[in-house]
Amino acid sequence: MKELKDIVLAYEKAVLQQKKSVLATVVQVIGSSYRRPGARMLVTEDGAITGAISGGCLEGDALRKAQMAIYQQQNRLEIYDTTSEEDQNLGIQLGCNGIVYILFEPLRPDAPDNPVLLLKKVVRERKNAVLATFFQPERRAEQPGTRYLFYATDADSITDTHLKSDVPDIFRQQTSAVKSYPEYSVSYQFVPPAVQLIVVGAGNDVQPLTEMAAMLGWQVVVSDGRPGYPTPARFPKAHQVLVAKPGERLPGITLDERSAVVLMTHNYPHDLAALETWIQTECPYIGVLGPRKKLVKMLEELEERGVDVSAKNKLYGPIGLDIGAETAEEIALSIMAEIKAVFSGRAGLSLRDRVLEIHTRE
Repeated sequence: MKELKDIVLAYEKAVLQQKKSVLATVVQVIGSSYRRPGARMLVTEDGAITGAISGGCLEGDALRKAQMAIYQQQNRLEIYDTTSEEDQNLGIQLGCNGIVYILFEPLRPDAPDNPVLLLKKVVRERKNAVLATFFQPERRAEQPGTRYLFYATDADSITDTHLKSDVPDIFRQQTSAVKSYPEYSVSYQFVPPAVQLIVVGAGNDVQPLTEMAAMLGWQVVVSDGRPGYPTPARFPKAHQVLVAKPGERLPGITLDERSAVVLMTHNYPHDLAALETWIQTECPYIGVLGPRKKLVKMLEELEERGVDVSAKNKLYGPIGLDIGAETAEEIALSIMAEIKAVFSGRAGLSLRDRVLEIHTRE
């Protein structure tokens, strides 16, 4: 999501400066590649790049192709075959061992089918979305391009036979996919909302956590009952900073399946009050700072009060992955990694020990 936000902002800046630009999108990958379908990069006529379509190995040649697309004002598909050890087709060492299809779309501010307009809607709406980008692998020029943005409620209004069948499946599986049809191929990108991180407590150790979360493009909310602690000056990267007692529902905050709550008040009664509130919500992740026996004691007290604590599987305490964290920054890294692993459905192990492929193949 952060990449999409950065691209939208860079495009709006380019429009204000009257600079022409191109959107480059990875639409299909056969074999292995650093980035998967849906990766995007904005290129302006003066060579400025926002986003990435690879680990840096394709960007140089893609920059030249993008500037050519700006000159021709025509959608183009380029295919990078990195399966050869010599990479003779590109003349540069890539080493990804895959075939990467990249669509270049010149952007026109006044065009109703401007794909960045769809990206802006994705960024603005906190909903699961699917972007549909059409391409024809056997051709280079006159590519259809990024055509549609769907939300889950749009299924009944889809008229295209292929899309009407496959878009609901993308939403159900919550994963991107590339589908080939007789007339064209479609790269479906499933885009979930950014993670919403709610931190209860505004001590100094919360600051590196909010900084890291903001770096990933997460929406950060910090709350504390002490007026002098939750201030914009202390948490400049937070989207919202609220003065609220630990057990209070936060005004204007809507929880969804991409919300995570972290309790960091360093005060047992405050954490207990907050846990009583948040465990009764649909929030899928609640992390509690402190030792395991603290969390066990809190759950016992809540049960004695008659609070339903059956949803223990969404509680994480001690919080974070086991990386030997000691400092506030290291603890923040541990917490961030655990939240990311939970929302990605991963165990947080070393990739060296992973038996399956790193990326899910379409």
